[in-house]
Amino acid sequence: MTSSLTWQQLRDLKLTELDAAADSWGAASRHADAAQTRVDGDMSGTLSKTQQSESAKSAVSRFKRLSSNYEYVKTECGLVRTAVAGLAMELASPQRRLKEALADAAANAYTVHDDGSIDYPAGGKNELTGQPVPGGKVAGNNGMLTPGNNGLYGPGKNGLYGPGNSGLINPNPHHAKAQDIADRIAVAVRDARETDDRYQRTLSKLKAADGLTVDEKTWADAAADMDAVREASHKFMKEEIPLDKSPSERKEWWDKLSPEQREEYLASYPDVLGNLDGIPAVVRDEANRDNLDLLIAKFEGKDGETAEARLGGLKEIRTQLDEYAAKRLSDPKEPPMLLLSIGDEGTGRAAVAFGNPDTSKNVAAYVPGLGTALDADFARNDVKRAYDTAVLSRENDSSSAAIVWLGYDPPQLGGVDAETLLSNTEVMSPERAEKGAPAYNSFMSGLAATNDHDDPHMTAIGHSYGSRVVGAATQEAGGIPGADDIVLLGSPGVGVDKAEDLGVGKEHVYVGAAENDPVTMLPSKKEVTAAGVFMGGGPLLSYLAGDIADQGDDDIWFGKDPASEAFGANRFKVDDGPRPLIDGEGPTPAHSNYFNPDKDRVSAENIAAVVAGNPQDVVPEKHR
Repeated sequence: MTSSLTWQQLRDLKLTELDAAADSWGAASRHADAAQTRVDGDMSGTLSKTQQSESAKSAVSRFKRLSSNYEYVKTECGLVRTAVAGLAMELASPQRRLKEALADAAANAYTVHDDGSIDYPAGGKNELTGQPVPGGKVAGNNGMLTPGNNGLYGPGKNGLYGPGNSGLINPNPHHAKAQDIADRIAVAVRDARETDDRYQRTLSKLKAADGLTVDEKTWADAAADMDAVREASHKFMKEEIPLDKSPSERKEWWDKLSPEQREEYLASYPDVLGNLDGIPAVVRDEANRDNLDLLIAKFEGKDGETAEARLGGLKEIRTQLDEYAAKRLSDPKEPPMLLLSIGDEGTGRAAVAFGNPDTSKNVAAYVPGLGTALDADFARNDVKRAYDTAVLSRENDSSSAAIVWLGYDPPQLGGVDAETLLSNTEVMSPERAEKGAPAYNSFMSGLAATNDHDDPHMTAIGHSYGSRVVGAATQEAGGIPGADDIVLLGSPGVGVDKAEDLGVGKEHVYVGAAENDPVTMLPSKKEVTAAGVFMGGGPLLSYLAGDIADQGDDDIWFGKDPASEAFGANRFKVDDGPRPLIDGEGPTPAHSNYFNPDKDRVSAENIAAVVAGNPQDVVPEKHR
């Protein structure tokens, strides 16, 4: 497309009408959002609670389809709104510059022709004849390289090359003024046409086929539409997002935006806002729910083990969000489920909260460990750990929320045999923990920035290799932002030798270590070398055989055993758990039970007591 916008059209353009059109599209998006909420709650939710017949189930299925349609309408109308608002905003500058140039032309009594050229009167004095220098006509230079008079290139305005009169200076003072005004008109029209072209291309893509069916292909098209809007509006939107600022500065930026501006960013950059620490939780949740459908569309139909795993995790999270919304309708006491992060970087990114971390006094963020990735297992098991922690914590204090944070790339186990555990350099290296620590601290800083309470109680929880991430986070400058307590579960060590080195005071460090959890008894590097484990059966088999278990120095793989007296933390009571292999539940069954109130009630309740700020309710256990 090539814009045919004239300077007269640009002058007469009523940008307020474009703003009004953008507002109308925004209203349509909000209406669709409200309609989706009514369908999910008043219709689908109510029907699910009150009727179980086949016809009722069929109706619920149709309501879900209608809800998806409304979500798509909301997304597309939001994109149209952003595009139209962006067009109005970007045309404002060239229109202003044009009007200023036209005002200058009028003030000098110059005539501006339809093609933007300018007639100027006689002026100055011919030194030879004493007569006024004749007037003339100039054409504007829009900044592009064009031939000047006589086919020569002479210096134009602002260092640009355009019609230059062979480098000669016209003695009529009106000539230079008229040329400057003509150039300003030409550049303003050029910029407006470029903007008009860009947004024409974008808006032409924002069309839905007749007989709309919202499926994965539809959401893939929506993702392409979003990319088009971003490309068109990058000049006035993306550059404004404070990506390189602190979470508190991002919160301040968001708070200053108008409701209309917030809608524009949510429509065009859900993946950015949804994963931006410092943005309020409910906003991140709204953005990530939109982005979730876009990610599902991205992975739908892709081959490969990784793509299938990601798709399984994304779909399971979507299913849980839908089911949990219905669950809360029947039991309002259930904590709200919020999607605080979702992405496909590395092994996958996700943060799921139960309870609103912005309105809750007590907030915990749990970091999972070895083998965790964005897959169906994460969505079922790790997400449930956050749920169990939130529910039990709210029994202590209703103003509590718990989050599972997968914001780094945990080491991936290639198998479950003992030798793999120690020979896998990623598993046994602190590198991934140290790389993940800054991201965890940024997330915690964001929680502190958006929390409504003057002094929220925040708990950092690390399980398995995740405890090594928490340990690394404490060693960053300033430690873990806002953290009051630290809970270490099934830990192979945290990289420091004393609880007091974690920055919250040793009395605020709590440790759960099951007697039958071999991960908490991995031998130190010195013991492994001495025993020649690499030539034998690996650390787990050695542990089972009892030949290189702790030799009395309290050292395990990543430093001092957190459950030891030498480390100095508060060890709390947990169930011993099933014995590895012997009890027929696999090599490390006790390693996975700490959060589970059905399998280890005492551990789950101890975690909840810490999270809720009730340390007096923690049941202690003697150190190793």
